[in-house]
Amino acid sequence: MEANLRWVLLTAVAPVAWGANYYVTREFLAADRPLWGAALRALPAGLLLLALCRRRPHGAWWWRSAVLGLLNTGVFFVLLYVASQLLATSVASTVMAASPLAMMLIAWALVAERPARAHLAGAVVGLGGVALMLLTRAGAVSLPGLAASVAAMLVSSCGYVLAGRWRDGADALASTSWQLTAGGLLLLPLAAAVEGAPPTPGPSALLAFGYVTLVATALAFAAWFAGLRHLPAGTVGLLGLLNPLTGVLLGTAVAGEELGPLQVAGLLLVLAGVLLGRPRSRPRPARPSRPEPRPGRPARSPGPAVPPGAPARPSRPEPRPAAAPTAGGGENPVTGAGRRA
Repeated sequence: MEANLRWVLLTAVAPVAWGANYYVTREFLAADRPLWGAALRALPAGLLLLALCRRRPHGAWWWRSAVLGLLNTGVFFVLLYVASQLLATSVASTVMAASPLAMMLIAWALVAERPARAHLAGAVVGLGGVALMLLTRAGAVSLPGLAASVAAMLVSSCGYVLAGRWRDGADALASTSWQLTAGGLLLLPLAAAVEGAPPTPGPSALLAFGYVTLVATALAFAAWFAGLRHLPAGTVGLLGLLNPLTGVLLGTAVAGEELGPLQVAGLLLVLAGVLLGRPRSRPRPARPSRPEPRPGRPARSPGPAVPPGAPARPSRPEPRPAAAPTAGGGENPVTGAGRRA
């Protein structure tokens, strides 16, 4: 149970960092550079993790890194950047809270991982809290931004399930660095062709890129994929509910948004969903203990040791074979003794 709790706490770093990433992207980064924003987020983080692990892909991990880098980094980061610019922080992070159900269904379809009842119940409860958060918002929601957020959620859920499935031959840090590097390299020529030269960030944008690259990408993705290797997909997906929780709380504390009674109830439901989906510890089987000697009868000692060269003690004569059972008798299957008719 302690080991599970450690992995849960480590994995929870990712959705909390991602919940704050919506606000940072919306407030400090350019709105018209999603390709460069995604590339500058992925490639420096991937190279940093690659320098730490000092391992390069091998065998099947060359094409696995390309596939996961395209899903979890390339397409996902671009869609997330667009959603962060078009939607409010609380709305963008709340839509991503649907990832638990998406991960469960995709894991069920792709790798036959049947979701547990606790995970399904926690996802339903958490989504109920998300619905309450959305109902309390006033004003229209951008449909392109909502579509980008939903697409990002579906693409990342598929990529996370595949990342949890492909575990052999690489640790979490190495596979994360390969995915981020591959995704960043795929985005670089596309960003240069579509958006021209890279942007020149000012001091605030430079600090924002530092947070996005180091905290919300390098640290968060390493923690997230480590959790996928040690926890069920449903549990990791439910921890993703901390994403909207962080977004709403950050919007309230920093942007001055009011937190009404329905939003408070929604936050409590989200927390309840996370608690319902936490991993359960399996009781260990009790080890058989040695039978203690009966009271009043001393324990049998092995006897004195025989000095070298001494004649061996004569063995006891073999007991006579028992007489065959008489008619009407039989052997007791418990004690092995014969009984008379």
